[in-house]
Amino acid sequence: MTSSENSPAGTTMRQIIVLQTGNPDVMQLQDVAKPEPGEGQVRLKVQAAGINFADVLAVKGQYLTPTKLPLIPGGEFAGVIDALGPGVSGFTVGQQVAALTGQGALQEYAVVPVRGLIPVPAGLDAAEAAAFPVSYYTAYITLITLGRAVSGETVLIQGAAGALGTALIQVARALDLKIIALASTDAKLKIAADLGAHTTLNSEREDIVDAVKEALGGQGVNLVVEITGGEMVQRSLRMLAPQGRLMIVGAASGEQASLNPTALMKKNLSVTGVWLTPMLGDRQMVESALAFFGPLIASGQLRPQVGPRYPLAQSAQAFQDILDRKTTGKVTIEPQR
Repeated sequence: MTSSENSPAGTTMRQIIVLQTGNPDVMQLQDVAKPEPGEGQVRLKVQAAGINFADVLAVKGQYLTPTKLPLIPGGEFAGVIDALGPGVSGFTVGQQVAALTGQGALQEYAVVPVRGLIPVPAGLDAAEAAAFPVSYYTAYITLITLGRAVSGETVLIQGAAGALGTALIQVARALDLKIIALASTDAKLKIAADLGAHTTLNSEREDIVDAVKEALGGQGVNLVVEITGGEMVQRSLRMLAPQGRLMIVGAASGEQASLNPTALMKKNLSVTGVWLTPMLGDRQMVESALAFFGPLIASGQLRPQVGPRYPLAQSAQAFQDILDRKTTGKVTIEPQR
Protein backbone atom coordinates (compact mmCIF):
# COMPACT_ATOMS: atom_id res chain seq x y z
CA MET A 1 0.00 0.00 0.00
CA THR A 2 1.30 3.44 -0.80
CA SER A 3 1.42 6.10 1.90
CA SER A 4 -0.29 9.47 1.96
CA GLU A 5 -0.55 12.46 4.27
CA ASN A 6 -3.89 13.29 5.81
CA SER A 7 -5.99 15.13 3.27
CA PRO A 8 -6.48 18.85 3.91
CA ALA A 9 -9.84 19.97 5.16
CA GLY A 10 -12.34 21.01 2.57
CA THR A 11 -12.34 19.60 -0.92
CA THR A 12 -10.20 16.45 -0.80
CA MET A 13 -10.19 13.19 1.11
CA ARG A 14 -8.36 9.88 1.34
CA GLN A 15 -9.66 6.58 0.01
CA ILE A 16 -8.49 3.02 -0.66
CA ILE A 17 -8.59 1.95 -4.30
CA VAL A 18 -8.08 -1.45 -5.94
CA LEU A 19 -7.12 -1.33 -9.62
CA GLN A 20 -6.38 -5.04 -10.02
CA THR A 21 -7.51 -8.01 -7.96
CA GLY A 22 -5.06 -9.94 -5.84
CA ASN A 23 -3.73 -10.21 -2.31
CA PRO A 24 -4.36 -7.30 0.08
CA ASP A 25 -1.16 -5.53 -0.97
CA VAL A 26 -2.93 -4.43 -4.19
CA MET A 27 -4.87 -1.93 -2.08
CA GLN A 28 -3.63 1.64 -2.55
CA LEU A 29 -4.23 4.80 -0.55
CA GLN A 30 -4.90 7.91 -2.63
CA ASP A 31 -6.15 11.49 -2.35
CA VAL A 32 -9.28 12.36 -4.34
CA ALA A 33 -11.92 15.06 -4.50
CA LYS A 34 -14.60 14.83 -1.84
CA PRO A 35 -17.81 13.62 -3.56
CA GLU A 36 -21.06 15.57 -3.69
CA PRO A 37 -24.38 13.76 -3.17
CA GLY A 38 -26.74 13.56 -6.12
CA GLU A 39 -30.48 13.01 -6.39
CA GLY A 40 -31.69 10.62 -3.68
CA GLN A 41 -28.24 10.39 -2.05
CA VAL A 42 -26.59 11.45 1.18
CA ARG A 43 -22.92 11.95 1.97
CA LEU A 44 -21.57 10.22 5.04
CA LYS A 45 -18.52 11.11 7.04
CA VAL A 46 -17.38 7.52 7.47
CA GLN A 47 -16.49 6.82 11.09
CA ALA A 48 -16.05 3.04 10.93
CA ALA A 49 -16.14 0.29 8.31
CA GLY A 50 -16.89 -3.28 9.34
CA ILE A 51 -14.74 -5.68 7.33
CA ASN A 52 -16.14 -9.05 6.33
CA PHE A 53 -14.49 -12.04 4.68
CA ALA A 54 -16.56 -11.21 1.61
CA ASP A 55 -14.62 -7.94 1.30
CA VAL A 56 -11.34 -9.86 1.33
CA LEU A 57 -12.64 -12.21 -1.36
CA ALA A 58 -13.77 -9.26 -3.48
CA VAL A 59 -10.25 -7.80 -3.42
CA LYS A 60 -8.89 -11.21 -4.43
CA GLY A 61 -11.51 -11.53 -7.20
CA GLN A 62 -13.00 -14.65 -5.59
CA TYR A 63 -16.40 -13.48 -4.30
CA LEU A 64 -19.83 -14.80 -5.35
CA THR A 65 -20.21 -11.94 -7.82
CA PRO A 66 -17.41 -10.72 -10.13
CA THR A 67 -15.32 -7.86 -8.80
CA LYS A 68 -15.86 -4.65 -10.76
CA LEU A 69 -12.76 -2.48 -11.01
CA PRO A 70 -11.79 0.04 -9.87
CA LEU A 71 -13.01 -1.04 -6.43
CA ILE A 72 -13.25 0.90 -3.19
CA PRO A 73 -13.49 -2.05 -0.78
CA GLY A 74 -15.89 -2.46 2.11
CA GLY A 75 -19.66 -2.69 1.93
CA GLU A 76 -20.64 -2.19 5.58
CA PHE A 77 -20.02 1.06 7.41
CA ALA A 78 -21.37 3.65 9.79
CA GLY A 79 -21.05 7.38 9.94
CA VAL A 80 -22.70 10.75 10.27
CA ILE A 81 -24.68 12.35 7.45
CA ASP A 82 -22.90 15.56 6.52
CA ALA A 83 -24.76 16.51 3.31
CA LEU A 84 -28.13 15.75 1.72
CA GLY A 85 -28.68 15.45 -2.01
CA PRO A 86 -31.72 16.84 -3.84
CA GLY A 87 -34.98 15.09 -3.09
CA VAL A 88 -33.85 13.46 0.16
CA SER A 89 -36.32 13.54 3.02
CA GLY A 90 -36.55 11.71 6.31
CA PHE A 91 -32.85 12.19 7.12
CA THR A 92 -30.99 15.11 8.67
CA VAL A 93 -27.42 16.39 8.67
CA GLY A 94 -25.68 15.10 11.80
CA GLN A 95 -27.74 11.90 11.97
CA GLN A 96 -25.78 8.69 12.61
CA VAL A 97 -26.64 5.82 10.27
CA ALA A 98 -25.22 2.56 8.97
CA ALA A 99 -24.97 1.65 5.31
CA LEU A 100 -24.77 -1.51 3.24
CA THR A 101 -23.63 -0.73 -0.28
CA GLY A 102 -21.45 -3.62 -1.47
CA GLN A 103 -18.44 -1.32 -1.75
CA GLY A 104 -17.27 2.20 -0.95
CA ALA A 105 -16.60 2.00 2.80
CA LEU A 106 -12.85 2.60 2.83
CA GLN A 107 -12.81 6.36 2.35
CA GLU A 108 -13.22 9.37 4.57
CA TYR A 109 -16.50 10.41 2.92
CA ALA A 110 -18.94 8.24 0.96
CA VAL A 111 -21.97 9.09 -1.16
CA VAL A 112 -24.74 6.59 -0.45
CA PRO A 113 -28.20 6.18 -2.00
CA VAL A 114 -30.94 6.42 0.59
CA ARG A 115 -31.95 2.82 -0.18
CA GLY A 116 -28.47 1.72 1.02
CA LEU A 117 -29.01 3.10 4.51
CA ILE A 118 -29.76 0.38 7.05
CA PRO A 119 -31.46 0.97 10.40
CA VAL A 120 -29.53 -0.13 13.46
CA PRO A 121 -30.88 -0.37 16.98
CA ALA A 122 -30.30 2.60 19.27
CA GLY A 123 -27.46 2.54 21.75
CA LEU A 124 -24.59 1.46 19.48
CA ASP A 125 -21.45 3.52 18.95
CA ALA A 126 -19.98 3.96 15.45
CA ALA A 127 -17.78 0.85 15.53
CA GLU A 128 -20.62 -1.27 16.93
CA ALA A 129 -23.02 0.12 14.32
CA ALA A 130 -20.53 -0.78 11.58
CA ALA A 131 -20.13 -4.26 13.08
CA PHE A 132 -23.86 -4.88 13.30
CA PRO A 133 -25.69 -5.19 9.94
CA VAL A 134 -23.92 -8.01 8.05
CA SER A 135 -23.12 -10.28 11.00
CA TYR A 136 -26.36 -9.89 12.94
CA TYR A 137 -28.80 -9.87 10.03
CA THR A 138 -26.95 -12.92 8.66
CA ALA A 139 -27.23 -14.64 12.03
CA TYR A 140 -30.95 -13.82 12.13
CA ILE A 141 -31.76 -15.26 8.71
CA THR A 142 -29.48 -18.27 9.31
CA LEU A 143 -31.06 -19.34 12.58
CA ILE A 144 -34.57 -17.90 12.34
CA THR A 145 -35.74 -17.01 8.82
CA LEU A 146 -34.18 -19.98 7.00
CA GLY A 147 -32.96 -22.27 9.80
CA ARG A 148 -36.28 -22.29 11.70
CA ALA A 149 -34.52 -22.98 14.99
CA VAL A 150 -36.72 -23.57 18.02
CA SER A 151 -35.98 -23.49 21.73
CA GLY A 152 -34.11 -26.54 23.00
CA GLU A 153 -32.49 -27.47 19.68
CA THR A 154 -28.73 -27.78 19.28
CA VAL A 155 -26.61 -25.67 16.94
CA LEU A 156 -22.97 -26.08 15.97
CA ILE A 157 -21.20 -22.83 15.06
CA GLN A 158 -17.91 -22.85 13.14
CA GLY A 159 -15.49 -19.94 13.41
CA ALA A 160 -17.17 -19.12 16.71
CA ALA A 161 -14.87 -16.25 17.73
CA GLY A 162 -15.22 -14.34 14.46
CA ALA A 163 -17.66 -11.56 13.67
CA LEU A 164 -20.41 -13.90 12.44
CA GLY A 165 -19.65 -16.57 15.02
CA THR A 166 -20.00 -14.21 17.96
CA ALA A 167 -23.25 -12.85 16.51
CA LEU A 168 -24.59 -16.38 16.03
CA ILE A 169 -23.77 -17.33 19.63
CA GLN A 170 -25.66 -14.32 20.98
CA VAL A 171 -28.69 -14.93 18.75
CA ALA A 172 -28.65 -18.65 19.62
CA ARG A 173 -28.59 -17.83 23.33
CA ALA A 174 -31.59 -15.55 22.88
CA LEU A 175 -33.39 -18.45 21.17
CA ASP A 176 -32.50 -20.81 24.02
CA LEU A 177 -30.49 -23.15 21.81
CA LYS A 178 -27.77 -25.48 23.05
CA ILE A 179 -24.56 -24.21 21.46
CA ILE A 180 -21.45 -26.11 20.39
CA ALA A 181 -18.72 -23.71 19.30
CA LEU A 182 -15.75 -24.61 17.12
CA ALA A 183 -12.61 -22.46 16.85
CA SER A 184 -8.93 -23.02 16.16
CA THR A 185 -7.25 -21.82 19.39
CA ASP A 186 -7.87 -21.90 23.13
CA ALA A 187 -8.09 -18.10 23.20
CA LYS A 188 -10.82 -18.12 20.56
CA LEU A 189 -12.69 -20.88 22.36
CA LYS A 190 -12.63 -18.82 25.56
CA ILE A 191 -14.30 -15.93 23.71
CA ALA A 192 -17.06 -18.31 22.60
CA ALA A 193 -17.48 -19.71 26.10
CA ASP A 194 -17.61 -16.23 27.64
CA LEU A 195 -20.42 -15.33 25.21
CA GLY A 196 -22.44 -18.33 26.30
CA ALA A 197 -21.44 -21.39 24.24
CA HIS A 198 -22.25 -24.52 26.23
CA THR A 199 -19.53 -26.69 24.67
CA THR A 200 -16.32 -25.58 22.95
CA LEU A 201 -14.15 -27.80 20.76
CA ASN A 202 -10.97 -27.19 18.79
CA SER A 203 -11.88 -27.27 15.11
CA GLU A 204 -8.44 -28.70 14.21
CA ARG A 205 -9.15 -32.04 15.90
CA GLU A 206 -9.05 -34.99 13.56
CA ASP A 207 -11.85 -36.65 15.52
CA ILE A 208 -14.09 -33.59 15.48
CA VAL A 209 -17.19 -35.50 14.31
CA ASP A 210 -16.88 -38.05 17.14
CA ALA A 211 -16.10 -35.27 19.63
CA VAL A 212 -19.28 -33.39 18.71
CA LYS A 213 -21.44 -36.48 19.06
CA GLU A 214 -19.77 -37.42 22.35
CA ALA A 215 -20.56 -33.96 23.71
CA LEU A 216 -24.22 -34.65 22.94
CA GLY A 217 -24.33 -38.11 24.44
CA GLY A 218 -24.04 -39.83 21.08
CA GLN A 219 -26.65 -37.68 19.35
CA GLY A 220 -26.21 -35.35 16.40
CA VAL A 221 -26.95 -31.64 16.22
CA ASN A 222 -30.08 -30.05 14.76
CA LEU A 223 -28.30 -27.24 12.89
CA VAL A 224 -24.74 -26.79 11.69
CA VAL A 225 -23.62 -23.36 10.52
CA GLU A 226 -21.00 -24.18 7.88
CA ILE A 227 -18.45 -21.52 6.92
CA THR A 228 -15.43 -23.64 5.97
CA GLY A 229 -16.31 -25.56 2.81
CA GLY A 230 -14.31 -28.36 1.26
CA GLU A 231 -13.96 -31.56 3.27
CA MET A 232 -15.53 -29.92 6.32
CA VAL A 233 -18.92 -30.04 4.60
CA GLN A 234 -18.84 -33.84 4.70
CA ARG A 235 -17.91 -33.77 8.37
CA SER A 236 -20.68 -31.30 9.08
CA LEU A 237 -23.23 -33.60 7.46
CA ARG A 238 -22.04 -36.48 9.63
CA MET A 239 -22.56 -34.34 12.75
CA LEU A 240 -26.26 -33.80 12.01
CA ALA A 241 -29.11 -35.57 13.73
CA PRO A 242 -31.95 -37.00 11.62
CA GLN A 243 -33.85 -34.14 9.95
CA GLY A 244 -30.91 -31.86 10.69
CA ARG A 245 -30.25 -28.67 8.72
CA LEU A 246 -26.90 -27.70 7.25
CA MET A 247 -26.74 -23.91 6.78
CA ILE A 248 -23.98 -22.98 4.34
CA VAL A 249 -22.93 -19.40 4.99
CA GLY A 250 -19.40 -19.45 3.59
CA ALA A 251 -16.51 -21.45 2.19
CA ALA A 252 -13.45 -19.89 3.79
CA SER A 253 -11.15 -22.73 2.74
CA GLY A 254 -11.75 -21.89 -0.92
CA GLU A 255 -12.16 -25.61 -1.60
CA GLN A 256 -15.08 -27.16 -3.46
CA ALA A 257 -17.40 -29.48 -1.58
CA SER A 258 -19.40 -32.45 -2.84
CA LEU A 259 -22.72 -33.73 -1.57
CA ASN A 260 -23.96 -37.32 -1.62
CA PRO A 261 -27.74 -37.27 -2.23
CA THR A 262 -28.11 -40.72 -0.70
CA ALA A 263 -26.55 -39.53 2.55
CA LEU A 264 -29.06 -36.69 2.69
CA MET A 265 -31.96 -39.02 2.01
CA LYS A 266 -31.03 -41.60 4.64
CA LYS A 267 -31.32 -39.06 7.47
CA ASN A 268 -33.80 -36.66 5.82
CA LEU A 269 -31.21 -33.87 5.96
CA SER A 270 -31.59 -30.48 4.33
CA VAL A 271 -28.91 -28.15 3.00
CA THR A 272 -29.61 -24.43 2.72
CA GLY A 273 -27.42 -21.72 1.25
CA VAL A 274 -27.42 -18.37 3.04
CA TRP A 275 -26.64 -15.06 1.32
CA LEU A 276 -27.66 -11.85 3.03
CA THR A 277 -27.71 -9.46 0.06
CA PRO A 278 -30.97 -10.57 -1.62
CA MET A 279 -32.65 -11.07 1.76
CA LEU A 280 -32.24 -7.39 2.65
CA GLY A 281 -34.88 -6.61 0.04
CA ASP A 282 -37.44 -8.30 2.31
CA ARG A 283 -38.61 -5.34 4.40
CA GLN A 284 -40.73 -7.57 6.62
CA MET A 285 -37.63 -9.60 7.51
CA VAL A 286 -35.64 -6.44 8.28
CA GLU A 287 -38.40 -5.05 10.47
CA SER A 288 -38.81 -8.38 12.28
CA ALA A 289 -35.07 -8.59 12.89
CA LEU A 290 -34.96 -5.06 14.31
CA ALA A 291 -37.88 -5.88 16.60
CA PHE A 292 -35.97 -8.98 17.75
CA PHE A 293 -32.65 -7.19 18.29
CA GLY A 294 -33.87 -3.97 19.91
CA PRO A 295 -34.83 -5.33 23.35
CA LEU A 296 -31.76 -7.61 23.45
CA ILE A 297 -29.41 -4.68 22.89
CA ALA A 298 -31.32 -2.46 25.33
CA SER A 299 -31.05 -5.14 28.02
CA GLY A 300 -27.37 -5.81 27.38
CA GLN A 301 -27.95 -9.41 26.26
CA LEU A 302 -26.56 -8.67 22.80
CA ARG A 303 -23.63 -6.48 21.78
CA PRO A 304 -21.62 -6.46 18.55
CA GLN A 305 -18.15 -7.79 19.32
CA VAL A 306 -15.76 -5.21 17.90
CA GLY A 307 -12.31 -6.68 17.32
CA PRO A 308 -9.12 -4.98 16.13
CA ARG A 309 -9.44 -1.40 14.88
CA TYR A 310 -7.17 -0.09 12.13
CA PRO A 311 -6.61 3.35 10.58
CA LEU A 312 -7.32 3.73 6.87
CA ALA A 313 -3.62 3.59 5.97
CA GLN A 314 -3.40 0.07 7.48
CA SER A 315 -6.33 -1.37 5.51
CA ALA A 316 -4.15 -3.88 3.67
CA GLN A 317 -2.78 -5.15 6.99
CA ALA A 318 -6.31 -5.53 8.33
CA PHE A 319 -7.31 -7.62 5.31
CA GLN A 320 -4.17 -9.75 5.60
CA ASP A 321 -4.77 -10.36 9.30
CA ILE A 322 -8.25 -11.65 8.47
CA LEU A 323 -6.79 -13.97 5.83
CA ASP A 324 -4.22 -15.20 8.34
CA ARG A 325 -6.95 -15.89 10.93
CA LYS A 326 -5.28 -13.57 13.43
CA THR A 327 -8.44 -11.65 14.36
CA THR A 328 -11.48 -12.16 16.56
CA GLY A 329 -14.75 -10.25 16.52
CA LYS A 330 -15.50 -7.74 13.77
CA VAL A 331 -12.44 -6.03 12.29
CA THR A 332 -13.13 -2.32 11.81
CA ILE A 333 -11.27 0.35 9.86
CA GLU A 334 -11.65 3.96 11.02
CA PRO A 335 -11.09 6.35 8.08
CA GLN A 336 -11.01 9.47 10.23
CA ARG A 337 -7.93 8.29 12.17
